[in-house]
Amino acid sequence: RVVFQQRRQQMAWALGVPAIAVHHMEGHLLAPLLEDDPPKPPFVALLVSGGHSMLVEVKAIGQYHILGDTLDDAAGEAFDKTAKLMGLPYPGGPALAKLAEQGTSGAYRFSRPMTDRPGLDFSFSGLKTQVLLAWQKSDQSEQTRADIARGFEEAIVDTLVIKCRRALDAAGAERLVIA
Repeated sequence: RVVFQQRRQQMAWALGVPAIAVHHMEGHLLAPLLEDDPPKPPFVALLVSGGHSMLVEVKAIGQYHILGDTLDDAAGEAFDKTAKLMGLPYPGGPALAKLAEQGTSGAYRFSRPMTDRPGLDFSFSGLKTQVLLAWQKSDQSEQTRADIARGFEEAIVDTLVIKCRRALDAAGAERLVIA
């Protein structure tokens, strides 16, 4: 990390520009502001990136309040790990999502994690376990694999939607930005 900071400073000096440190998640948060018609604060942002699922109230640039965060597996991480459990190739998330397109909605219904209690945090490790058990008990056919993938994807999406609605209510915001 220190080496990277030194390299960043050297590169900025060589280019004659300032080096400005930005937190990785703030980079995701601010990326939509580069659009032609950027969202104007205040808004709630859903940040879904690899190891993070986070809901952030954005009052202004630099004025953030974390409403909910990842407690264990984030949504993207759960996609990759679940795909691996089901024998899909890496990167697992896109492979699982593609497979889910062939699945039958409602054939497998998994819980919507942490939506039965107050709070806006995320936890997808239990969902991953539910999928593993369903897969192990199944006939492991291609259609069943697709049906389980569909049920898993629906559970993740429903959970994100439920939490986003709650976050908008909690923040009194009208806009949701997904980054």
